Amino acid sequence: MADLNLFAGEIAGVIFKLIYFGAIIGTITVVILDNRNPVKTMAWILILMFLPLVGLVFYFFFGRSTRRERIISKKTYNRLMKKPIAEYLAQENSSYPQMYARLIELFKETNQALPFEGNRMEIFTEGYAKLQALIQQLYRAKHHIHMEYYIIEDDAVGRLIRDVLIDKAREGVEVRVVYDDVGCWHVPGSFFEEMKNAGIEVRAFLKVRFPLFTSKVNYRNHRKIVVIDGRIGFVGGMNLAERYLRGFAWGEWRDTHIMIEGKAVHGLQTAFLLDWYFVDSTLITSSRYFPRIESCGDSMAQIVTSDPIGPWKEIMQGLVMAISQAQKYFYIQTPYFLPTEPILAALQTAALSGVDVRLMLPAQADNRITHLGSFSYLKDVMSAGVKVYFYRRGFLHSKLMVADDYLATVGSTNVDFRSFEHNFEVNAFVYDTQTALAMKEVFLNDQRKCSQVFLKNWIKRPLKQRAAESVVRLLAPLL
Repeated sequence: MADLNLFAGEIAGVIFKLIYFGAIIGTITVVILDNRNPVKTMAWILILMFLPLVGLVFYFFFGRSTRRERIISKKTYNRLMKKPIAEYLAQENSSYPQMYARLIELFKETNQALPFEGNRMEIFTEGYAKLQALIQQLYRAKHHIHMEYYIIEDDAVGRLIRDVLIDKAREGVEVRVVYDDVGCWHVPGSFFEEMKNAGIEVRAFLKVRFPLFTSKVNYRNHRKIVVIDGRIGFVGGMNLAERYLRGFAWGEWRDTHIMIEGKAVHGLQTAFLLDWYFVDSTLITSSRYFPRIESCGDSMAQIVTSDPIGPWKEIMQGLVMAISQAQKYFYIQTPYFLPTEPILAALQTAALSGVDVRLMLPAQADNRITHLGSFSYLKDVMSAGVKVYFYRRGFLHSKLMVADDYLATVGSTNVDFRSFEHNFEVNAFVYDTQTALAMKEVFLNDQRKCSQVFLKNWIKRPLKQRAAESVVRLLAPLL
């Protein structure tokens, strides 16, 4: 009997090994056949080969691609776009700025991002001002409020906005809220239930629950969008949480957000309603949500979105073109710098050709791993002539870019693999001298609170630190 049990155990062990190694080999085959970025493919293969059990778990949760899936049919999407297209075509004497005509066309072709003229922009660089302006506009709402955030905390700020939304819902204003399920994972259900009980329509984006815990955890809605009556919109880097106002014990929280008044709000509305269809299976196309708006400023703007589902990487492709077209300067603020190869090459090429390229990062960040990974790329860009600055007053979370006194972009997109390939993101691309100069001044004012990093000193940092950075860099496509 003992021999029989021993034999059965050996058979079971052999079967387990066959299944185990078969799963690893099968997963590696799937990764290769998926035809992804070679850097990302090699990163997954290395993990699966040297840390097979960990690699299988991570691939199941974070690695599977859904880029070939569709959120919405073309016919349904055309119905949603009917009103914005009509407003776009109604613009009189509309002409693109010559230098950015190709960039605008790129966004129109890949993202159906329509360029709208006659917008007014208001820039916020700290949380209190943005929160005050948001509350003022929310209380002025007459018809609807559409709100979408990656993070809505159950703290003083989150509860304040929740109470404002409840007040407006009780007045008869339509209120719809989308929050990311992972971004709000630790928020108690009672927080959102209170809104629902007041008549607010609340939906979680890509809900993740056991035992249906799947790769949905890897595809997060990182957008921050507010649309009020189809006329006022907010977009940028700030979520709804106290830390966006108070910062950390070790420093302030520096961020950038904008309020848009004008026809470009149609782009924010379209982005929100597309996400609403995704979470609620309800298509909202009524003209009430796309009111006729008269010109109220001098800015031309496009609202550009990107996601892990469509065939293109719209924001990344647009940034590559914008960097490549820069003639005098291109300034970037980003909390994380884990660039894809096209972005890295574009920055190096621009700097080598004489463009004043400046990159601003936080000296201290909220995520040590991604911060180490960011450091690993700095020698690459500084060697090409990119000027690098470390923000010393706190955590720089701003996602701002400005070029040649005419182009500026603000939104939710970081310069990293996650934003470009995995997240649902949104940026406003603004073509206007006044706005660009204002954004440039924001950057230069922040630069006064920075220390510049010089290549000759950077290459002398300890071997232990450089080794840690290099290890993290291997995993950069997966972070």
